[in-house]
Amino acid sequence: MTQPPPPEPPEEPTEDAVDAVDAVDAVDAPTDAAAAAPVVAPVDAGPPPAAPSPVVVPGAPSPAFAPVVAPVDRVRAAYERRAETDYVFSFWTALGWSLLTCGIYGIYVVYQLVRRSRDHNVRRLEELDAATTFAWEQAGTRGLQDELRPNFERIAAHLAAMRRMTGEFRDPVIWTVLAVVASGIVQIIVYILLDSDLVKHDYEQGGAEHELSIVYSRLGAPVPSPDPATLHHAHNYVARVIVLLVTCGFYAFWWQYDVMTDLNRHFEKDWVWEDGLAGAVQSLAA
Repeated sequence: MTQPPPPEPPEEPTEDAVDAVDAVDAVDAPTDAAAAAPVVAPVDAGPPPAAPSPVVVPGAPSPAFAPVVAPVDRVRAAYERRAETDYVFSFWTALGWSLLTCGIYGIYVVYQLVRRSRDHNVRRLEELDAATTFAWEQAGTRGLQDELRPNFERIAAHLAAMRRMTGEFRDPVIWTVLAVVASGIVQIIVYILLDSDLVKHDYEQGGAEHELSIVYSRLGAPVPSPDPATLHHAHNYVARVIVLLVTCGFYAFWWQYDVMTDLNRHFEKDWVWEDGLAGAVQSLAA
């Protein structure tokens, strides 16, 4: 019997085959650091934060329904309201009613003095602001905004001062109540406050009117410039208080007369300038 040939010895692997096997093992086997690292469960971050809701000012109309009033209409509305705000006092009529009512009508006089001063300032601020906005739009259509920008900036400064005055403590109802509680002293305080308000109002309003007269003249619709000589100057409060004490209070009638007539004259001066402004705005809007 013949015996089978002995098996051939296995071939030695080549160096390239060994390198390939080692590379595969290195890829498949995890590293010691990765194997030793603990498994961390993902942290539940929760739902994504909601978008912030829009800020809504209490009492303000919804932006989608906010009415847009044209500057021309704002000027016209403020112009037409002057019969409501610019109450003209007759001193002798007020004095007569105060005597007939044993001083009760004098309390109403305090209310009307404070109210007309406050409302006039608010109305004039709205009118001048609307006239400025309209002039800025007209300057844009004519390519004059850069040229007139310094005038508009000065107007804005004057209107800002008038706007600050609207936030001062000038509620006519409260001052009337105070006049009932402390009659005499409160009236004197009111006279001083109203006179100082007129000084500030007249200065700031006159500055805005002067700049607007330049702007509207450049736009082709001249508006008369206010006369600086008509600016109201403050009373001498210390001297008036001294005279009031010397005359045992009778000087209060003359002081009240001055307060009434000073604002009456201011109204009449404003009406002339307002008439010119209304005509200029109407001519440019036509």
